[in-house]
Amino acid sequence: MWLRIHQLPPRHQPESHILLRFSIPSSLTVAHCRAMLTSLTRRHEALRTTFHADGGPRQRVHAPGPWPIVQASVERDGTPGPAEVVEDLTGRPFDLAAEWPIRACVITSGGAPKQVVVVFNHLAVDMWTLERIEQELWAQAQGIASRRPASLPPVRHQPADLARWETTAEAAALAAEALAYWEKQVALLPADPFATRRTPMPPQEARHATLTSPSLLDAGRRIATRHKVWPSAVHLAAHTALLAAYTGQGAVGQLAFAGNRGSHAYQDVLTCMFSPMLLRVDCSDDPPFSELVRRVAAESEQAARHAYVPYDEVVELVSREGSRRGVPVRLGSEVNFLNQRTLVYKGRRTTFTWNRAPEAWSHYGADTYMRIDEWRDAVVLALQAASSIMDAAAVEAFLRGHEALVLAHDDPSTDLRVSEVAALAGFTPPSASPSATGPATAVSSEAVGALVRAVSEVHGLGRVDPSDSYVLAGGRVLRAPEVLARLREHGWAGLTPRALAEPTPLATLAGLLAPVRPAEPLLPTHQKLGV
Repeated sequence: MWLRIHQLPPRHQPESHILLRFSIPSSLTVAHCRAMLTSLTRRHEALRTTFHADGGPRQRVHAPGPWPIVQASVERDGTPGPAEVVEDLTGRPFDLAAEWPIRACVITSGGAPKQVVVVFNHLAVDMWTLERIEQELWAQAQGIASRRPASLPPVRHQPADLARWETTAEAAALAAEALAYWEKQVALLPADPFATRRTPMPPQEARHATLTSPSLLDAGRRIATRHKVWPSAVHLAAHTALLAAYTGQGAVGQLAFAGNRGSHAYQDVLTCMFSPMLLRVDCSDDPPFSELVRRVAAESEQAARHAYVPYDEVVELVSREGSRRGVPVRLGSEVNFLNQRTLVYKGRRTTFTWNRAPEAWSHYGADTYMRIDEWRDAVVLALQAASSIMDAAAVEAFLRGHEALVLAHDDPSTDLRVSEVAALAGFTPPSASPSATGPATAVSSEAVGALVRAVSEVHGLGRVDPSDSYVLAGGRVLRAPEVLARLREHGWAGLTPRALAEPTPLATLAGLLAPVRPAEPLLPTHQKLGV
């Protein structure tokens, strides 16, 4: 999340914030709400941690204490209303070095609290953490309402305990084993999984569409029961088959997501602990869907065992593999399966919807992101795809093809091979047409010198060869934001953490730099807000 946040321009960073709305029992007061929120930050260090780029990145845990909790009234009393206040809380990027990763607003009517809105930075929480926070707030509210002490689980471990464990020999051995697994899998992937589809489109144009299907829910579960796997494996197999059919590649790579809660003894720590896991599935022998389900289930289990890994070192590993091949290596698509049993569709038919262009996501530089949500009465498929590899027709065909593929296999006698999936989805044939590259542009010696100097200063390197990539020169990916800040201080901008992680020589990378005015020093958040 540190790398992803810094990859985004400030105006898009708020799109990764996580919002929680909590209804307040009628007997509680505003003071009670403030006490509940203060107790939350007192118990959990992740919610009072700041993140500092210089010399790190480093995390600093602050002592418990009061923090700004805004109050907004529904009455028209001349003060900002709830909608305006919540929009401000959610729409501003967090100042990670000066602001705790939590904001809150108590919404009142007639002086009585009706709802608490909490905004989190994703660095501090994941979905598992969010559920526990909501349970804790509810337990506190019920305790206050019944005038009985709230029964809260003890906080046995904090993120610092997990960090200390990660410095042990045991953790180092597990990390080394996981990195070796990633290195082996990455070496077997094609450099560009969408090579047969990629066109010279602007890199930050993308599309986003959603398909909601009530029929997919029961069909996916019946197929899962028949094959003795989880429903997630059925949908991952469908996604794999569609990727193989669309790209024509024999090996399909995907970044699924692992919660990592079972990887160590600190699974109850309230913090952001999920990370991508590499799922490589061999489709070169044109397997039938039943075999693909089996392979996906087996590969998912294997990948999950190696998911708890220093992700910045994975990025560096991929960069070195790109340097070895002489071309950047792309890990493929991202796919996320989520169980959202609290959400209800209440529809009987499949609906297809075009959404607003995913501007923030497009800055990550990924090719596609498929999110599969199981609601109480439907499955929701949401696909974000770079325009350089999927046009509008392909995006719609991909989503409708996913539904058609799963529904077809609800019939036990159906077992389509990958080669038959393209026709089912209506894909046009892929064609090997490499992306056009523009003519090489001259790079100023000043820009090259500025980049080499920034890399050298941040990492304390005696000599940096401009013909090396950032990683080969000794640059660490986690410190890329610090390098960019140093460049800004010297009047240069134009790079991103992702660009630095590419296997591009520094002398070439400097061509992306442009002179700018040095950045003004940032005021601490409390000075900006005047509180």
